[in-house]
Amino acid sequence: MSLDLQHYPTLALAQTPEKLRQLPQEKLRLLADELREYLLNSVSQTSGHFASGLGTVELTVALHYIYHTPFDRLIWDVGHQAYPHKILTGRAEQMSTIRQKDGLHPFPWPPESDYDTFAVGHSSTSISAALGMAVAAEKEGQNRKVVAVIGDGAMTAGMAFEALNHAGDIKKDMVVVLNDNEMSISENVGALNSHLARLLTGNLFNSIRDGGKKLLSNVPPIKEFASRAEEHIKGMVVPGTIFEELGFNYIGPIDGHDVNGVVDTLRNMRKFEGPQLLHVVTKKGKGYPSAEKDPIKFHAVPKFNPADNALPKSKPSSPTFSTIFGQWLCDMAAQDPKLMAVTPAMREGSGMVAFSQQYPEQYFDVAIAEQHAVTFAAGLARDGLNPVVAIYSTFLQRAYDQLIHDVALQDLPVLFAIDRAGIVGADGPTHQGAFDIAFLRCIPNMIIMTPADENECRQMLYTGHKLQKPAAVRYPRGAGMGIEPETSMTAMALGKSRVCYQATNDAGKKIAILNFGTLLPYALEAAKAANATVIDMRFVKPLDDEAVVQAAHAHDVLITLEDGCIAGGAGSAVNECLQQQGILKPLRMLGLPDSFILQGTQEEMYKEHGLDAAGISAVIDSLKG
Repeated sequence: MSLDLQHYPTLALAQTPEKLRQLPQEKLRLLADELREYLLNSVSQTSGHFASGLGTVELTVALHYIYHTPFDRLIWDVGHQAYPHKILTGRAEQMSTIRQKDGLHPFPWPPESDYDTFAVGHSSTSISAALGMAVAAEKEGQNRKVVAVIGDGAMTAGMAFEALNHAGDIKKDMVVVLNDNEMSISENVGALNSHLARLLTGNLFNSIRDGGKKLLSNVPPIKEFASRAEEHIKGMVVPGTIFEELGFNYIGPIDGHDVNGVVDTLRNMRKFEGPQLLHVVTKKGKGYPSAEKDPIKFHAVPKFNPADNALPKSKPSSPTFSTIFGQWLCDMAAQDPKLMAVTPAMREGSGMVAFSQQYPEQYFDVAIAEQHAVTFAAGLARDGLNPVVAIYSTFLQRAYDQLIHDVALQDLPVLFAIDRAGIVGADGPTHQGAFDIAFLRCIPNMIIMTPADENECRQMLYTGHKLQKPAAVRYPRGAGMGIEPETSMTAMALGKSRVCYQATNDAGKKIAILNFGTLLPYALEAAKAANATVIDMRFVKPLDDEAVVQAAHAHDVLITLEDGCIAGGAGSAVNECLQQQGILKPLRMLGLPDSFILQGTQEEMYKEHGLDAAGISAVIDSLKG
């Protein structure tokens, strides 16, 4: 249910940036207050990313007030903070549909709005994209402005600094707004964040700089020394030195919640040429005390009552696969002091909070730095430690060369615990874990395991940890099947499957479903209704070739089922096996199509792509017919 804009009279006058720019500046503070209230009331009714947007309300108002969007390009990094942007760009009354099937996209999405100039979802891409647009704007010659907004968490990633370095070198007109809220998804870590967070007073530097330059610049032979002295003074008291060294004109830090101050600063910056960096300091969760107090908890929220100042207690359910992983990690560390857990800023999401508290010396949060995480783990493994890299499927894509060059090529024993594999649901195409089987399967030395339930997940993690090879265990977002994992841990036979349901003999076509992963309950439901065999394959690589050959000889048709892309996936591995054995057998591969999967619940997406019991049954019926 959409909110009535009549209750937000100033916001009602600013439903597009064109209308926003018609408001007198003295109305902007009231607009920001109403926008924050609208965001609170909207997200609390629908669920979604919350604390980040609360922190960027004034900044969003100021950016659209000063820049002529969508002609001027505004690129939001990641997009968690872009809900106020969506509200101000004609989508306020659609906010009730955000992250839902056929509703608003969870992140900026160009097909949805001309104001969304670049598709985002992963971190640290905005500066590179903005620089490309700045070059295009210069070629175009119409005085188009380009602005990238990036958080302090995303700024820790190497890609952001690659872009800053390039931008400072070629000196194109662009603005980078550093939204410094001292918080990404987990608390930021690393020396860079400490540098950004210290000494938020500019007056001292300004007075020293102005006085020092007047004194030194009056002596002609030492003008160059004056310039260098200014830089050294900056290094002592201002967190912008690193950006100045990269070739940016650093401005700030300024209060990101003083909307008029931000407007005035941006208005002045429009006159500048070359690369500019504006450092704004904001509070994640601003305006809602509970979110300010615990921005991690309120980063993404379910439906809740704002009056409660708390999120509803989750209903008891089966443990999530992330929880199963976290429990295994603690249990394994109790046995293995050489176990080292590595995560790129996803401690909470990956279920590692307890481990980080119980085993702080064996826990490494490397910040948003997936490439570094993988090669760091390779270094650990090279010298005798046992690293476990906990990473989302969609983020592992960012470290593909490191997987090949630094881990697999050297056959190093690194275990990858791949969370959010397959359909993730509401976060949409930027976060679906569709590709990991396909891109891992072609890498030599890599072991790939696909647990069907919680116990298999636990035992496969143990198996991968004990292997002296690169190994990956992929598991989905959300709760498991309700299977209680065994306390004991036993290494599984490598590349061996199990028959879960054996079809009885009948007069019709004999069909076998070769299942990879947690779609097994759907396969069993469909198979029992249609008298088909179900095999839990467990391993994508090494594939149980013997089981594939036996199934082919004993059945008329084979079906493969996986929560991943069909192209290059587990079904392709089965097809290759049959070809190598010279077996001609009808094979139907079920999985995700050659397209990006939009947002919706996991169940909705399974149904849409024929991966639920009804969809599998329909395929069986068509094959039997």
